[in-house]
Amino acid sequence: MTINHAHLRAFHAVAAEGGFSRAAQARNVSQPTLSGQVGALEERYGIKLFERRGRGVEPTDLGRALFDVTRRMFAQELEAEQLLVAARGLTSGQLRVGADAPYNVIPMLAAFNRRYPGIHLSLTFGNTGQVQDDLLRRRCDVAVLPDLEPDERLHAVPVRRDRLVAFVERGHPWAARRSIRLAELAGQRLILREPGSNTRAVLDRAMKRAEVAPKDSLEIGSREAVREAVAAGLGAGVVFESEFGRDDRLHRLTLRDVEIEAVEYAACLAERRAVRAVRAFFELVGEQTVEV
Repeated sequence: MTINHAHLRAFHAVAAEGGFSRAAQARNVSQPTLSGQVGALEERYGIKLFERRGRGVEPTDLGRALFDVTRRMFAQELEAEQLLVAARGLTSGQLRVGADAPYNVIPMLAAFNRRYPGIHLSLTFGNTGQVQDDLLRRRCDVAVLPDLEPDERLHAVPVRRDRLVAFVERGHPWAARRSIRLAELAGQRLILREPGSNTRAVLDRAMKRAEVAPKDSLEIGSREAVREAVAAGLGAGVVFESEFGRDDRLHRLTLRDVEIEAVEYAACLAERRAVRAVRAFFELVGEQTVEV
């Protein structure tokens, strides 16, 4: 009995995306087509691969075991294709990159594009949690994001260290100062990123250790909106130094009594680190990495 390759790919897509709708979009096929392929695979072998959970699905124990197999299988298939492509040089293909902010990743992509102009690049942004999820679900090939927890599924290398700084609008009483103590943030309304943001997580941990709690806070779901809220005088913000940039409306303040740092990493799925375009990206990152 020969397994149907298309049915196996359909199963793999649903398991990777966590649902039939997202998998259908990723594969650019209709949901009924995908459901029919997975159903045909289950019927042929008299098995059940998924449990339906509301709008999503969860693999059964057998489904999880099969997903482990298909991840290796399709990774090797892609590696074989990339090996053949590499025989004529890295002159075509694509590299999908995810990042939590543009400041570190854009110079990397510019350097990659100069070296490999034939590779089509795409870049998506999200908070740290979203980017890591995209990487694990194969929605991107490589990711640049901070403070990765050890994960055997990932290959990661440190790129640079970054420190947290505070900032206020130019009319704020602190605009005449160069630094503040962390405890002084307790007297301010803080403009915060959403849960899932690494900036928010790093600040929360530091304030908890120092037993500092803001009197008020305003949660905003994007880095750009935080800057606009601070510039409008709604409160004080925090940001990693590399992300501060230049904005005449804002004044940066170092935290003089505490060093709050994060390490930025480049990461990919461990099973895909040998893919030619991914390997080329990490080779370039290694050339640009500062000591961390």
